[in-house]
Amino acid sequence: MNTIKVLTFDCDGVLFDTEKANKAYYNNLLEHLGRPSMTPDQFSYAQMHTVDEAVAYLFPEPESAAAAHELRKKIGYDPYLKFMEMEPDLIPLLEKYTGRIHIAVATNRTDTMNKVLRVHGIDHYFDLVVTALDVPRPKPFPDPLIRVLDYFHVAPEQMIYIGDSKLDELAAKAAGVPLVAYGDQSLAGDYHISRLKEIEDILNGSGR
Repeated sequence: MNTIKVLTFDCDGVLFDTEKANKAYYNNLLEHLGRPSMTPDQFSYAQMHTVDEAVAYLFPEPESAAAAHELRKKIGYDPYLKFMEMEPDLIPLLEKYTGRIHIAVATNRTDTMNKVLRVHGIDHYFDLVVTALDVPRPKPFPDPLIRVLDYFHVAPEQMIYIGDSKLDELAAKAAGVPLVAYGDQSLAGDYHISRLKEIEDILNGSGR
């Protein structure tokens, strides 16, 4: 492998444990519109996909989907930021590699991503943030990762993508980018890690 020049992260389940936050967010929408809380399958879908896709999945009727979008725009995501838990190895890792390697985010989040980074005080570590709003097609399409590659003018093998879902696996494969599968041994990753600290071993092995 060539020397890794770009380290790119997914957000939910990688930078942050967002299970509590996203469950509270979507269950609140469901409750307000007289629906039961999410099933495990519904949450799994919502956790991986864009908010538009999640709302369409949870509220298949056009009228209820429109009502859900109106409600979520009124409430916003701010009340749920407090439920997000930053991964404990994240800041030491970012501190170590800032200035030595490009650091990016490629996520299916939309208008909440930059605020999430800013509120948690880590926005200054990232050279590029790509959300679902920045590309024609979100993950599982490769568009977010290709956007990162093009921005930094690097080859796919010069970047690694840290993800935790099937959508991450599919996007990385389609972009030709090595996947670091975080916390899920069932994913077809080029590497598997259970802690972000283990990324250091991958980077050291690439000549860093």
